[in-house]
Amino acid sequence: MAGNIFGKMAADTLGLSDIGKIIDQSDFNKVDGDDYIMNEDGEKIYFAIKSKSDEYVFTNRGLIHVDGASAVSRKRVVKRHEFRDENVHSVTLETAGTVDLDVEIKFSFGSESFSIDVDKKQIEQLKDLYKALFEIGKIQCRNHKSYEYGINSLNMANDAIGRSHTEGNAATIIEEITKFNFKWMNDIRETYNNKDFGEVFEKYINN
Repeated sequence: MAGNIFGKMAADTLGLSDIGKIIDQSDFNKVDGDDYIMNEDGEKIYFAIKSKSDEYVFTNRGLIHVDGASAVSRKRVVKRHEFRDENVHSVTLETAGTVDLDVEIKFSFGSESFSIDVDKKQIEQLKDLYKALFEIGKIQCRNHKSYEYGINSLNMANDAIGRSHTEGNAATIIEEITKFNFKWMNDIRETYNNKDFGEVFEKYINN
């Protein structure tokens, strides 16, 4: 146990650990992740963390993770996690102890978990990211419940129609019900499945 602690301290002191640095907004265009921003669709970088081997670029649409195999390799794998498809959850922030040189933010996008070490001198900026991700996760959770309520309401309406006597051509009635169901489900999905959380980032990151 003691060996692990002293090993970590030595790695931090010698600069061998993979402690990330928060990139200033004026330098967003210099990170590798900027090459993969969907500028044509209004995507914008709001926060970026760069370590020796990885980049974590947070945009209004999600996270672009430029995954490096190692600190010495130039090989990179670009992974995109979109708010529209994956919920943010399990967001935590671990502050530094007396001898620590880094703080740590943890979160999950869907089934994939992330743990990022950041220079403890940048704790105040990291707190802003923590608040933004936590708020996005809370909104997504609330939207998911509203979506479920909408689907349940539709199912109850269809059950009521199925038990009632309707007059007219059966094929026409089925076609109309099908069209209505499709539009209803598409509308509630568009309403309660946000793909753009720029307002949340602007609220917490830029203040």
